[in-house]
Amino acid sequence: MDIKEDIKTEENIKTLIYAFYDIVRKDELLSPIFNEVIKKDWDTHLETMCRFWSTMLLYSRTYKGDPMSKHIPLILSNEHFERWFLLFTETVDKLFQGKTANDAKRAAENIGRIMQKVKGINTKN
Repeated sequence: MDIKEDIKTEENIKTLIYAFYDIVRKDELLSPIFNEVIKKDWDTHLETMCRFWSTMLLYSRTYKGDPMSKHIPLILSNEHFERWFLLFTETVDKLFQGKTANDAKRAAENIGRIMQKVKGINTKN
């Protein structure tokens, strides 16, 4: 059995985020949306996401912004959110285990639910 460490450092956050978005960029359903919005500025997006998740999981307070407002104009469906959540949780589980890893998955689920509610998307749950 493979023993994995928990998410404890900024480097762990970076590993998670870069691995996750590497998968997203190749995903048939999600890549068109991300590539359209981000264009060629992936470095900035990845840095922003590292700060966001560092703030969420390590309480670093390095993220300043409003992630909800950036997603409001996007045309997204329940399928998009489910796929995003699945890929995120699979990436976390592949790389990490422990309390903070579980917190990351729970936070991602909550973020998805809130965004769906804000956008008026009916969920299956």
